[in-house]
Amino acid sequence: MLTDTHCHLYYKDLKKDLQGVFDRANKLGVNRFICAATNMEDVHQCIEIAENYDQVFCSSGIHPHDTKDAPKNYIEKIYNLMSNDNMVAIGEIGLDYYRNISDSNIQKKRLREQLKIALEIDKPVIIHNREADEDMISILTEFPEISGVAHCFSSNLDMANQLLELGYYISFSGNLTFKNSHLPSIAKELPLDRLLVETDSPFLSPVPFRGKPNEPARVRYVAEKLAEIHNIALEEIANITSENASKIFRL
Repeated sequence: MLTDTHCHLYYKDLKKDLQGVFDRANKLGVNRFICAATNMEDVHQCIEIAENYDQVFCSSGIHPHDTKDAPKNYIEKIYNLMSNDNMVAIGEIGLDYYRNISDSNIQKKRLREQLKIALEIDKPVIIHNREADEDMISILTEFPEISGVAHCFSSNLDMANQLLELGYYISFSGNLTFKNSHLPSIAKELPLDRLLVETDSPFLSPVPFRGKPNEPARVRYVAEKLAEIHNIALEEIANITSENASKIFRL
C-alpha cells in the first residue's frame, strides 16, 4: 500500500477524470490520498471529493501565495471546516520567497495565525517552504508542540535535520527523481521512520513523465527511487511511508 500524502485532486487535469485517476493509482498500489487545499475556495472541492471517495482525506489552509487574498474571517472559516471528519491537517501553509506572490510579512503573519489554529485544535500541519529556510525554522520553533509534514522537500540536509528535531516528517515528491537532483544524497541520510512520499499532483511529475501533468499513481515512482536510495525493497518503502502517514495524519 502506498499513500500519496499531497495531491490537488480538484485541479481540472485530475478532476475531469477522478475515477480514472483512482483506478490507475490503485493498479500501481496507491490507495490512500491526502488532498491539500490552498485557499478558502478549493477547500470545498477537497471536502466534496473526500466525501465521495473513502480513500481520500483532506486539509484546510491558506497557501503562502494566497495569503494576501485571505478573507477577513478566514480563521473562523478554517475552524469550522476542520470539524469535518475527513479533515486531517492544517495546510498547505508556509512561506514562499521564490515567487513572493504575497508580501513576506503577510506570509509570516498568516503562517503564525494558522499554526495557532493547529495548536488549538491539535492537528498536524502541512508546510510549504521555498527559499525561506531561516524564517521557517524561526517561526516553527515558536510552536514546539506542533508537528507536521515538510511537503515537497527541496532544501538542504541541515534544514532537513532541523525539521526532524522539531518533530516534522520529510516528504519527497517527483523532484527526487530528476537528473542531477541534490535530493537523493539528502534522502539517504534521513531516517526511514520520518519519510513520506507524495506527488503534489498535478505538478512535479517524476521521471519518466517529467513535464506532463502529474497524478497520484506516479507516487510509485517516487517510492521506487526512495527504495533504490536506501537499497531496500519497494514493498518495504511502501509499508514504512504509509505507516508514517498513518501516524502523522492519525489515519
